[in-house]
Amino acid sequence: MSAPQGGWAGNHDPTRQYPVGAEAHPGSQRPSVDAAKLWAGGFGTAVVAALVALVGILLVRGVFGIHILSPSDAGAYGDATTTTYAFGAFGTAILATGVVHMLLLLMPRPMSFFIWIMLLVIAVGVLIPFTVVADLESQIATAGLNFVIGICIMSLLNSVAGIATREPRGPGAGVG
Repeated sequence: MSAPQGGWAGNHDPTRQYPVGAEAHPGSQRPSVDAAKLWAGGFGTAVVAALVALVGILLVRGVFGIHILSPSDAGAYGDATTTTYAFGAFGTAILATGVVHMLLLLMPRPMSFFIWIMLLVIAVGVLIPFTVVADLESQIATAGLNFVIGICIMSLLNSVAGIATREPRGPGAGVG
């Protein structure tokens, strides 16, 4: 039986050297992250998420008459829990911005990981209202509001991350 063509015959080095890391592929450097754009977009996302929470509560309580997050006699706005809920949405968006920043700096295919993380966080946010004692309509309304806030944060930060990421520059960049 003969050796495969271009295979073992004539190859005196029994080990094959594989290049390591970016040295092997100089054009495959990691994209850089513009932190100022990322965090400015993250702050904007946080403001939008807080406003979505506020509008959602006003819609559910004031228009649909479903009493979520506070007693029925608290009016359309509710009480201090409405403000806390809006600040919670704001804080969640800021935390998600930090996660995106870390993923962009450290992970391969960072936005794939971010989307999965956010989908699982959204699932938790949708399921939590069903673990407490409340009217079914209040549970559904809260779960729906959590879903909308989560999708808002995920979609806006996905766009912001794309804008805040710059392709690496170096030899051969821009050729093609």
